[in-house]
Amino acid sequence: MAQVQQKGNYDHIVVKKPSVAVRMKRYGWFYVMFIPVVIVLFVFYYMPMYGMKYSLYNYKPNGKPQQFVGLDNFKRLFADPSFWASFRNTIVISLINLILATVTSIIVALMLNEIQNAIAKKCINTVLYLPHFLSWVVVASIFILLLQPEGLLNQILYKLHVISEEQMLQTDWLTQKKWWRFFWYLINRWKEIGWGTVIYIAALAGISLDYYEAAEIDGANRWQQTIHITLPSLSNTILVVFILNLAKVLNVFESVFVLYNSMVYSVSDVIATYTYRVGLKPAVGLPNYGYSTTIGIFRSVVSLFLVMITDEISKRVRGYGLV
Repeated sequence: MAQVQQKGNYDHIVVKKPSVAVRMKRYGWFYVMFIPVVIVLFVFYYMPMYGMKYSLYNYKPNGKPQQFVGLDNFKRLFADPSFWASFRNTIVISLINLILATVTSIIVALMLNEIQNAIAKKCINTVLYLPHFLSWVVVASIFILLLQPEGLLNQILYKLHVISEEQMLQTDWLTQKKWWRFFWYLINRWKEIGWGTVIYIAALAGISLDYYEAAEIDGANRWQQTIHITLPSLSNTILVVFILNLAKVLNVFESVFVLYNSMVYSVSDVIATYTYRVGLKPAVGLPNYGYSTTIGIFRSVVSLFLVMITDEISKRVRGYGLV
């Protein structure tokens, strides 16, 4: 409903917003469709928050009454060198993987954009995109077979006389600290590069061809067009994707969990896998739900600050936040 109010020599149109009851009656089926989403959010995101109280208890599944310990779990957390090692590993692994993901996805998208044959372009894009749909368990199984002592990689190196037969039989790449992260980054890029590439290919399709035609008239080659037209046009997309992924750097779990082992904990153990080992599968004794809950709370608080920081970066760079 619109009302016209006259003020001085100007007419001002004031739009009266319908009440909630009117909107619910008018768009009733949309609210009904939203009910499953609300239920999922409540059951899987809000109900588990009740378990935060266990951070104040020494709670173990041994049938004994819960022992209230106050902030002892938090004191233990801040004094635990294993936790800080996992925290450091999480930051390093996630940030390097984020940078590699951004750079490789942009490079591959630019290369695909240069392919003139539409059929070849679609085939290559499909091949790159297919690994994204494989579960991490399947991916880990494939690469464990390839990187084990008698795997394909060692056999190739042996045939090329890079390593001896004895070294071939003794070298398991995923159990070596100096090589584990390298292969983890490589496996991640193999699996997810197609997903990241699709985003940038879509952004490339939105760049006007008029810019390139004008650049060709001015004598610019393909490399100069890429530097001065393509990359600046992609800058907003690159920034948005980078900022959104930066807020999720602490969420790494499955890809590490299926590939790491006790021999490489010092370079591979992240917060999520450390929480799992402490809270669900301890090496000695019963699981400590109270301490693992404390770790989860700390991780959530840090994630919240990361989201706030990325939102502030977005406001300063783009002029508006993430939401």
